[in-house]
Amino acid sequence: MSQLTTDDQAIVEDDIVLLTVPADVGYLGVLRTATAGLAARLHFALDEIEDLRIAVDEACAMLLAIAAAGAELECRFAVSEDALTVAVSASTQPGTNLPAHASFAWKVLTALTTDAVAETDGTVATIRLVSRRQGPRP
Repeated sequence: MSQLTTDDQAIVEDDIVLLTVPADVGYLGVLRTATAGLAARLHFALDEIEDLRIAVDEACAMLLAIAAAGAELECRFAVSEDALTVAVSASTQPGTNLPAHASFAWKVLTALTTDAVAETDGTVATIRLVSRRQGPRP
């Protein structure tokens, strides 16, 4: 995905990586590994990489709890100059809700990332995590 500015500013390019895996705990390692690899590409510190891996794992666990039978987890990674945005989505069972923002799971997400947001349209739930590199630019 590219964004072209109208001024004399440089073109900003985000790398987008899409992974789709069955909504099953056995496949979460694939998403954790992809998360770590992409964060390392941005030169995140080791503790920042581990925090993001845990946050992605927690977001996936939230979605697995409400996923419809036979659903898939779709994970969209957007890599920018100093941040990694991870959006995880799954089809949900009718009438289910994500955990409340006051829940322990949300406390974990907000503690481990720069920003965490959830949305649902009634049939698909998405959790979006943003993590910005804390250290100096390499």
